[in-house]
Amino acid sequence: MKKFFALFLAVVMAFSMAACAAPAEEPAVEEAAPAEEVEAAPAEGGSVYYLNFKPEADAAWQELAALYTEQTGVEVKVVTAASGTYSDTLTAEMAKSEAPTLFQCGNAQGLLDWGEYCLDLTGTAFANELTTNDFNLYDEAGALKAVGYCYEAFGIIVNKALLAQAGYAVEDIKDFASLKAVAEDIHARSAELGFDAFSAAGLEGSSSWRFSGHLANMPLYYEFAKNGVTEQPATITGEYMDLFKNIWDLYINNSAADPKTLSTGTGEQSTGEFKEGKAVFYQNGTWEFAGLVEAGMNPADLTMIPIYCGAEGEEKAGLCCGTENCWAVNAKASEADIQATLDFIYWVVTSDEGTQMMADQLGPIPFKAAKTPENVFFAAANDYTAAGNYVVTWAFNHTPNVDSWRATVVSALAAYSADQSDANWQGVVSAFVDGWAIEYGVQHG
Repeated sequence: MKKFFALFLAVVMAFSMAACAAPAEEPAVEEAAPAEEVEAAPAEGGSVYYLNFKPEADAAWQELAALYTEQTGVEVKVVTAASGTYSDTLTAEMAKSEAPTLFQCGNAQGLLDWGEYCLDLTGTAFANELTTNDFNLYDEAGALKAVGYCYEAFGIIVNKALLAQAGYAVEDIKDFASLKAVAEDIHARSAELGFDAFSAAGLEGSSSWRFSGHLANMPLYYEFAKNGVTEQPATITGEYMDLFKNIWDLYINNSAADPKTLSTGTGEQSTGEFKEGKAVFYQNGTWEFAGLVEAGMNPADLTMIPIYCGAEGEEKAGLCCGTENCWAVNAKASEADIQATLDFIYWVVTSDEGTQMMADQLGPIPFKAAKTPENVFFAAANDYTAAGNYVVTWAFNHTPNVDSWRATVVSALAAYSADQSDANWQGVVSAFVDGWAIEYGVQHG
């Protein structure tokens, strides 16, 4: 397990469109060969059941599955879990006689929960198509249990056109102080401008993961970086919780949404406000690009900036880069279904149809036949790295008993947002710090 943790904090991405620098020692991989048209061959008697965890990519996966079935005759069923429910859905589906043959195992908690269900993928045809091993998950024996199939970045998405209408440019925002000045000015003039600074920071399940997971990464990243943490700690200090408070206060007090209503605020509400031109800033990730463009937004008007929160030296920060997108194949499925699943994945990562879909929906993928995505958020990530900025790695992958810990943090955030007292903020700190120790104890017995 230490191998996994060391990879995730030390790793930086080395793909052409993402903002991560190359690791000190790149695992040996074959040189990328020119992509060829791949003829999919059906696995005799087998079928595929993919439990997808990205609702925004559901339509694309359904279309791709239907195409594969048309070409090969192999049944491919795609079921997509509702946002924020993947863990519970996976547990329920795995208990069925026809369980998923392909599922998500994206972090240390996933390996603890589902390791015995994860087939060793070492030497499989699709794993041999990888151009890097940096984002794979291995068990303590070194078996390849899950393959990282795309890279992602998150930060604050910006509507540059609205920002210009308010009299600012992205270059005006270089740290928390400048972000705060711009956001508060826009909020103060929202009636005049016709839009606000931030979209709603909803804490309903479809939206809360952006804050209990991704925003929580900020204090965790700076604490772990300072203390050299490279594996899941039993306790955290909360030394940088003031950074979390800085940015959370900015979000909820410079938005059209009433902070008292955030417990029921949804992801759809937040992204809707941004798509409709009602907010300049929207915290989310590279995976949102396709949906924003499909909604009619001009890619030239979009970019992503770091989550500035007041950390010393953060003017040299880049985007938050990493992945929890790791495929695992159900080792308990029938041999025919396992082979059918391996054949399907190989087709996805080598065929024109599969690699194009992944480029459009997921961004850069670490496979030889990968196509270059047109995602401007990855271009922004690349720009920060090219300028010498450091990558903010995904420290939140260390979270123990992740769903329970996040739920406690969300509850405390909702209470604080409705009544922004010092006492209620201490409730957030307690949920964060004390909750970590409690959940670590639950996870490790």
